[in-house]
Amino acid sequence: MFEALDVFATVVEQSSLNQASKLLNLSQPALSRKISKLESDLGVSLFNRKGKRLVLTSVGQLAYTFALEQRKQQHIFLRTLAQFKDGSQMTVTLGASLTTLQTTLPPLINAFMDKHPSAEIKLVTGKTHEIVSAVREKKVDVGIVASSIAEQGLQCIPLFEDHLELVLPRHHPLAESKEVRMEHLHDLPMIVFSNGSWYRKLTDELFQHCKVKPDIRMEIDSFEAIVRLLPTSKAAALLPKSYLRQQLLDDNELIVIHIPDLKETRRTTSLIFGEHAELSTAAKQWVQETEALFNSR
Repeated sequence: MFEALDVFATVVEQSSLNQASKLLNLSQPALSRKISKLESDLGVSLFNRKGKRLVLTSVGQLAYTFALEQRKQQHIFLRTLAQFKDGSQMTVTLGASLTTLQTTLPPLINAFMDKHPSAEIKLVTGKTHEIVSAVREKKVDVGIVASSIAEQGLQCIPLFEDHLELVLPRHHPLAESKEVRMEHLHDLPMIVFSNGSWYRKLTDELFQHCKVKPDIRMEIDSFEAIVRLLPTSKAAALLPKSYLRQQLLDDNELIVIHIPDLKETRRTTSLIFGEHAELSTAAKQWVQETEALFNSR
């Protein structure tokens, strides 16, 4: 039907079966049969025939609009396919959790764009299991997740290890303590991640294991929001070490307190993708350059 719609659009644009048949290199009877079959398939009349003139019906106008959109999408698809084959267009679709987006992804994107200024990067966000599914179903080229993934058909490249640290306002009562342990977090006002996030699951398991029940004041998904709210709420938070750049801490008058037990929250941020041979040239480039970037550190 798609080919027939393109033929139909040509007839509309030429306003004549005779002119359209010459342009399409079809005999006029063959072209008439194609239009008649399209009308039969759709169950509507596309033209009112007035002598030799063809006048679009209202449904015909609707069909013509659809045919033009289809033609446009077909051109886009064929152009993108050609660019995919010759590698001239660098387009990568990445999947990442919101937390990974805020911590790991910005420097990776900056490094990639420095080398490939015309590259196009598309981003899909979701929880870790959603990103794994998106990679498996080829909805994204590459995923970046805060865990190691062992699943048949997926490649997993570890990038770096991370763990949580206790973050406090500079003038928090615990800031002056010589030693802070997990039990100090019991009844401590804290901001934590929202339910369902990977970091919330991690902290809940940690609190349960250490028999600690903090005084949860807020549940938020955003690292940036947590960091900005800590000084005003006079609360504490557990945040990944990789996110805690010194400038960020200084700007928000925060300090980091090391608790030995938090080493148990170690997790590995990984790059995941499907079969290497099935990746686009751009996706292969992303994987290669990202892996090289972390290996050089």
